[in-house]
Amino acid sequence: MPFWNDKSIEPKRSYRWVLNVGGIPHWICKKVDKPSFSVSETPHRYLNYTFYYPGKLEWNTLNITLVDPINPDASKTLMNVLESSGYKVPTQENEIQTFSKEKSVDAINPIVITQVGPDGETVEEWSLYNPWVQQVNFGSLDYDSEELVNIELTIRYDYANITKTAGQPVEGM
Repeated sequence: MPFWNDKSIEPKRSYRWVLNVGGIPHWICKKVDKPSFSVSETPHRYLNYTFYYPGKLEWNTLNITLVDPINPDASKTLMNVLESSGYKVPTQENEIQTFSKEKSVDAINPIVITQVGPDGETVEEWSLYNPWVQQVNFGSLDYDSEELVNIELTIRYDYANITKTAGQPVEGM
């Protein structure tokens, strides 16, 4: 493969990235999925044949793994996100509130995944539009383990877009 002999070719690396999640320090972000989507299909049957046509596009949820430091307390930060989304502990009947998309998005927005190159330059940047926290797992505790406590987040969003790429101007910027 002669193209790998070219020293100017540099692949994107899975360990060079920064995650900006509203209100959460980037240095506690341990792992993140890049956005992904699925396109449904509609079959058409004719005699002995089946032909497939693309249907609707749906963006899949995105998973984030955080390390839970003592300070800043990521668990408390995520509980604040939950409260900002509209949840209140039902201590009194008149305090019951519900979620709204606007409050849920505002509580965690923006979410931007930036991949960087060997010199720290941005090579790819994904923005998630109208993201909100769908699920949180605050980790598990184990007397037999010395591992760090991790928090798993599942983010739902309407769509994602690459807003910046290396060496290419982005429309509207």
